[in-house]
Amino acid sequence: MLFTPLTLRGVTLRNRIMVSPMCQYSCEDGYATDWHLVHLGSRAVGGAGLVMVEATAVQAQGRISPHDMGIWKDDHVPALARIARFVEEQGAVPGIQLAHAGRKASVAAPWRGGGALDETHGGWPVVGPSAVAYAEGSPVPRPLSPADVAEVAEDFVRAAGRAREAGFKVVELHFAHGYLVHEFLSPLSNQRSDSYGGSLENRVRLAREITRAVRARWPEGLPLLARISTSDWAPGGWDVEQSVELARVLKSEGVDLVDCSSGGNIHSAKVDAGPGYLVPDAQRIRREAGVPTATVGFITSAQQAEQILRNGQADLVVLARQFLRDPYWPLHAAAELRAEVAWPPQYLRAKT
Repeated sequence: MLFTPLTLRGVTLRNRIMVSPMCQYSCEDGYATDWHLVHLGSRAVGGAGLVMVEATAVQAQGRISPHDMGIWKDDHVPALARIARFVEEQGAVPGIQLAHAGRKASVAAPWRGGGALDETHGGWPVVGPSAVAYAEGSPVPRPLSPADVAEVAEDFVRAAGRAREAGFKVVELHFAHGYLVHEFLSPLSNQRSDSYGGSLENRVRLAREITRAVRARWPEGLPLLARISTSDWAPGGWDVEQSVELARVLKSEGVDLVDCSSGGNIHSAKVDAGPGYLVPDAQRIRREAGVPTATVGFITSAQQAEQILRNGQADLVVLARQFLRDPYWPLHAAAELRAEVAWPPQYLRAKT
């Protein structure tokens, strides 16, 4: 099953393998570079079905670091278009994840320590649903006003328009990992008393509004995905039961697949991670919300990925670290599973 096609709306993936959106922290002013072309292009050459560009900021203040990818201005489009074009030429589907980092913005790249940056070191003031810092020593975010919230949603829409102009065939909305929309979802980070806080219906409002607006802008024949964290891994926080309800909302607003990840919102949370640890959540959301799902989390072997699909636990498997280790993992997995797949003609001499 790993090498059977998956059709979402008018787009067919050649297999059930997705390259996870992985931040490279290698941009200046949001512009994609040759690094991104080679990084993403090599995974397309390596046989992935869906190649997803990293979290790409819809606002400058929505970057995680000053070196994050951006799509908040038209000038970003040509470099992204080059990537989308090359990925598609290799037989993969190019996708892009649209994101806003919220209170977790304005930090250094991981290999530069990952700490919060003040304005004298290239940082900027952070925003969020409430004046609740991510961690001890993190800046306290400025709560977004209703007008600010509306502007964020509109910037997601503008970004989707630019993504289409660049030639991407899939957009994924980043509602996970403790970034802005996840901050609104979780009662631990959202302490608002207006229509965006309190009840589950209110906390999912921003996710609903962004999804509805982007779906109206994104072509009807192209799929829209959403990545969510299924749990905060913290008492009183976001959990899988609420994730099922969110998935139902997203499906009703036109999301075609829910990409199930986890954590990221509570700095002190202890995540019980291990091989395939998020598969049960993806399976539950798939079953109870009636929506296709993707699963991620220490998926490393072809047999493991195949079994997830055969068991009906997810529709798509998402690899991150394993793709960093091996850009050609799909070709190797096909050999292991004895599936016949096309190799790039330039590499055929190495097939056998």
